[in-house]
Amino acid sequence: AGCSGGEEVPSCPCCSEEGRRDGATLNIKGEDLVKVTLALKIARQDLTKAQVELNTMKADYGDVVPRRDFESQEKKYSDLFEKDFDDLQKEYDTLLEIHQETVEERDRFYNELQQVQRSSTPRPDWAKCAEVISGGPERWSYLEEGKTSDQLVDVLLEEIGTGVLKEKDSFPGLGKGDKVPVYLRYEGQVKNKKLNKKDVVNILKEIWKEKQSSLPEFFLSYLQKKYGDSSAFEWAYTIYENIKLYRSNEAMSLFYDILSGKVDEGLYHGQNQLIANLLKELMASDSSNSGTLMTEQFSLALRAAFPLKSSDQIQELIDVSRYRAESPEDLIDYRSLFIEDEEGNAEPFVAKIRSQYASEKQEYLRELRNELVILWWVQDPLVQLPGSELRVLTVGRGEE
Repeated sequence: AGCSGGEEVPSCPCCSEEGRRDGATLNIKGEDLVKVTLALKIARQDLTKAQVELNTMKADYGDVVPRRDFESQEKKYSDLFEKDFDDLQKEYDTLLEIHQETVEERDRFYNELQQVQRSSTPRPDWAKCAEVISGGPERWSYLEEGKTSDQLVDVLLEEIGTGVLKEKDSFPGLGKGDKVPVYLRYEGQVKNKKLNKKDVVNILKEIWKEKQSSLPEFFLSYLQKKYGDSSAFEWAYTIYENIKLYRSNEAMSLFYDILSGKVDEGLYHGQNQLIANLLKELMASDSSNSGTLMTEQFSLALRAAFPLKSSDQIQELIDVSRYRAESPEDLIDYRSLFIEDEEGNAEPFVAKIRSQYASEKQEYLRELRNELVILWWVQDPLVQLPGSELRVLTVGRGEE
């Protein structure tokens, strides 16, 4: 009664010291539980917020590199870029200069072309030549077939020269000086043997068959052996004047160029070997030995014989093989392509092979010369080179 009435009762558990401590503890635990619960709730909210921010950071900055790495790479590639850019800038400036020169050259040629077109004369009426050429229209039709205007001029000059050559009874000797070719070293008048084309071509063929030394020396020794010392120079001068005149004749013009040193003798042997190998390849493809091949077989044989030729070059040979074709369209009479007339003129097919061979050889020599110039300059960069060689270097190396 004393405890419930507010008075302390010694025997009551609540009024004792121990009872008071237990009550205080219970009050503290109740307050801590509320605080902990509230703190846990707030902590969970903070965790959720932090997780959202972390996910956002990962999404926004997942591909971002550290600043230290970025600055290191930036410095590395900046140095490389500056070096490469300088090299490219130099090369670009060089190419731009060459382009400008090319444009100026093109404009100059165009202006020259315009002037030529304005001042050029009309195309000649070549049919008029038939009235004055020996043999009349029929022979002129044969002479002009497949020839350009420039070639027709050569034909006319040959026809005029032929008349003059036949009227000459003798040739003036060129003397015995060192500058005179050995086969023309003669003083006085030399009798004109008045040979025709057929006779000259036959003699040239015999000389090629028996040739054993350099052509200029063998040419004279062959004539001395066959016609005697007294008549050798008569034959030499007559043959020389004929081969110098007839530039449209392949056998004569090539012999003249080699004899006078304009081209190397290897050109003649190279062409003949090339043609012989092709004929052998075509005959190997002709299993029936009929002398004809299908166009496809002919094309395959050409590619086998000339593996380095381009498709355009092969097509040129196929097209020219159809020149004056008398066989069906899908058949090619390959044997007729290698026939020569009595004056040594080959068919257009063989003429095309020879022209391609000469062009390929010139292109090879040009490329070889350019390579040697570059090698020469690399070994001694201070050497002074002409303009054409210097242009080769600027294009090939991007340097001035």
